[in-house]
Amino acid sequence: MKKLRILLADDHGLVRRGARGLLQARHGWRVVDEAANGREAVQKAIELKPDVAIVDISMPELDGVEVVRQIREAVPDTKVLVLTMHESDQMVRRALDAGARGYLLKSDLTESLVKAVKAVSEGKRFLTPKVSEIVVEGFLKTKGQHQRGERAGARTTPREIEIIRLLAEGKSNKEIAAELGIAVRTVETHRAKVMLKLGLHSLAELIHYAIRHEIIGTKWGK
Repeated sequence: MKKLRILLADDHGLVRRGARGLLQARHGWRVVDEAANGREAVQKAIELKPDVAIVDISMPELDGVEVVRQIREAVPDTKVLVLTMHESDQMVRRALDAGARGYLLKSDLTESLVKAVKAVSEGKRFLTPKVSEIVVEGFLKTKGQHQRGERAGARTTPREIEIIRLLAEGKSNKEIAAELGIAVRTVETHRAKVMLKLGLHSLAELIHYAIRHEIIGTKWGK
């Protein structure tokens, strides 16, 4: 069985030790390295190409959201999971827009870290119930704004709904192309057209759209 290779990036050694212990107790999982700041996290991700990178939001030298973005751009096959103390809807949105597949609070580390890593390594999204609640509450506060931003009367085709679902579930353009048996460029075209048609400007808005129209649920990774 192929080992799951994991990179840990957090500026607190105690958090890294705790996370390492939980992860390496899982058969077939290995923490290949650790990083104590953002730049080091990006460099090691590029060098080691881990299956999963666990990234803190607040790190020295490079903001965690930018770390997520750079890792996703440089190593698109690496799934990024955010592990943080930040509980704001805005921060969750920023992380998802940057390309994170999951968002886990440090208060839930012991209970949910293994489940979160398993989910994102399988290409799923992972939000704990608490983070899902934060996202939904943030959505409800801005519900009117999002609805006004959507194109009135816009109708989606079955293929576009399929694209929306897969994007909202965290699939990359390459993964969607493979699943649907179409070219990556075709996926990119569908993605651009559906975002324009619906008046959406970010992945977070697309996820809210998918939840509101029951294309996906709100409790991923459970």
